[in-house]
Amino acid sequence: MFPVRQPWLCKALGCYDCCIRCLGAVPYPSLVSTLLCFTGMALFCGCGHEALAHTKVLVETYFARNIQDYVILASFIKYFQYVIYGLASFFFLYCILLLAEGFYTTSAVKQTFGEFRSTRCGRCLSLTFIIVTYVLAVIWLAVFAFTAIPVFFFFNMAQTCHNINILAETTPSINQHGWICMDARQYGLLPWNAMPGKACGMTLASICKTEEFFVTYDLYIAAFAGAGIALLALFLYVVATTYNYAVLRFLGRKGLRC
Repeated sequence: MFPVRQPWLCKALGCYDCCIRCLGAVPYPSLVSTLLCFTGMALFCGCGHEALAHTKVLVETYFARNIQDYVILASFIKYFQYVIYGLASFFFLYCILLLAEGFYTTSAVKQTFGEFRSTRCGRCLSLTFIIVTYVLAVIWLAVFAFTAIPVFFFFNMAQTCHNINILAETTPSINQHGWICMDARQYGLLPWNAMPGKACGMTLASICKTEEFFVTYDLYIAAFAGAGIALLALFLYVVATTYNYAVLRFLGRKGLRC
C-alpha cells in the first residue's frame, strides 16, 4: 500500500503499517473455505449423529416389533456414528493443513520474506493437496447424495401425514384413509420380512405429530445442509490450491521476485 523503500514512513505509521501487512498476508479464499468447512462438518457430524440415534428410536417403536428385524440397521447406525467421529477429526486437521498451505503460498507472505523461492518439494506438496482435495470432493459428493435419502424419506412421510389429515377432515369414514401407508422396507431401512414394517392411516398421522418425528426431520435437514456447505468448501479449496500451484509453477519457471 505504501512504498517499502521509505523507512521513515514505515516508522511513522507504526502499528497501522504492521496491521496492513498482516491483513494483506491472509489467504482469504482459504480462510473462507476453512470457515465453511468447519461449519458444514459441525452441522453434518453433530446433527447427523443425533438424527441417527432418533431414527433408531422411531424404527424400533413404530416400524419393527422384533429386535432381529432392525439389528442390521442398529449396527449400521452404531458404526456410522464412530465414522462421524473420525470424519470430524480428519477434516479439522486437513482444513488446518490447507489453510497453512494457503498462508505459505500467498503473495503477500512472499513479499514479506523477500526473494521468491519455489522448491520442487513445495510444488509437489501443492500438487498433492490438489489431488487429495479433488478426490475428497468427489467422495463427499456421494456422501451429500446419500444424506438426501433420509430427508426424502421424512419429507414423503410428512406429506403422507398431511394427506391423511386432509382426508380425515373431509371424510368421516376411517376406511378412506386407512390404506395410506408409509413402508420403511421400501427405503431399505428394514428387511422385507420385518413386521409390521409400515405404518398406515391414523397411526401414521399420530407418528407425525410426535416431537421425535419433528426433531429427527429437522436434524436430517441440518445434516444435509451441513454436507452441502462442506462440499462447497471443498470445491473452493480445489480452486484455491489450483491457483496457488499455478502461481508457484509460473513464478518458479520465470525466476521472478514477488
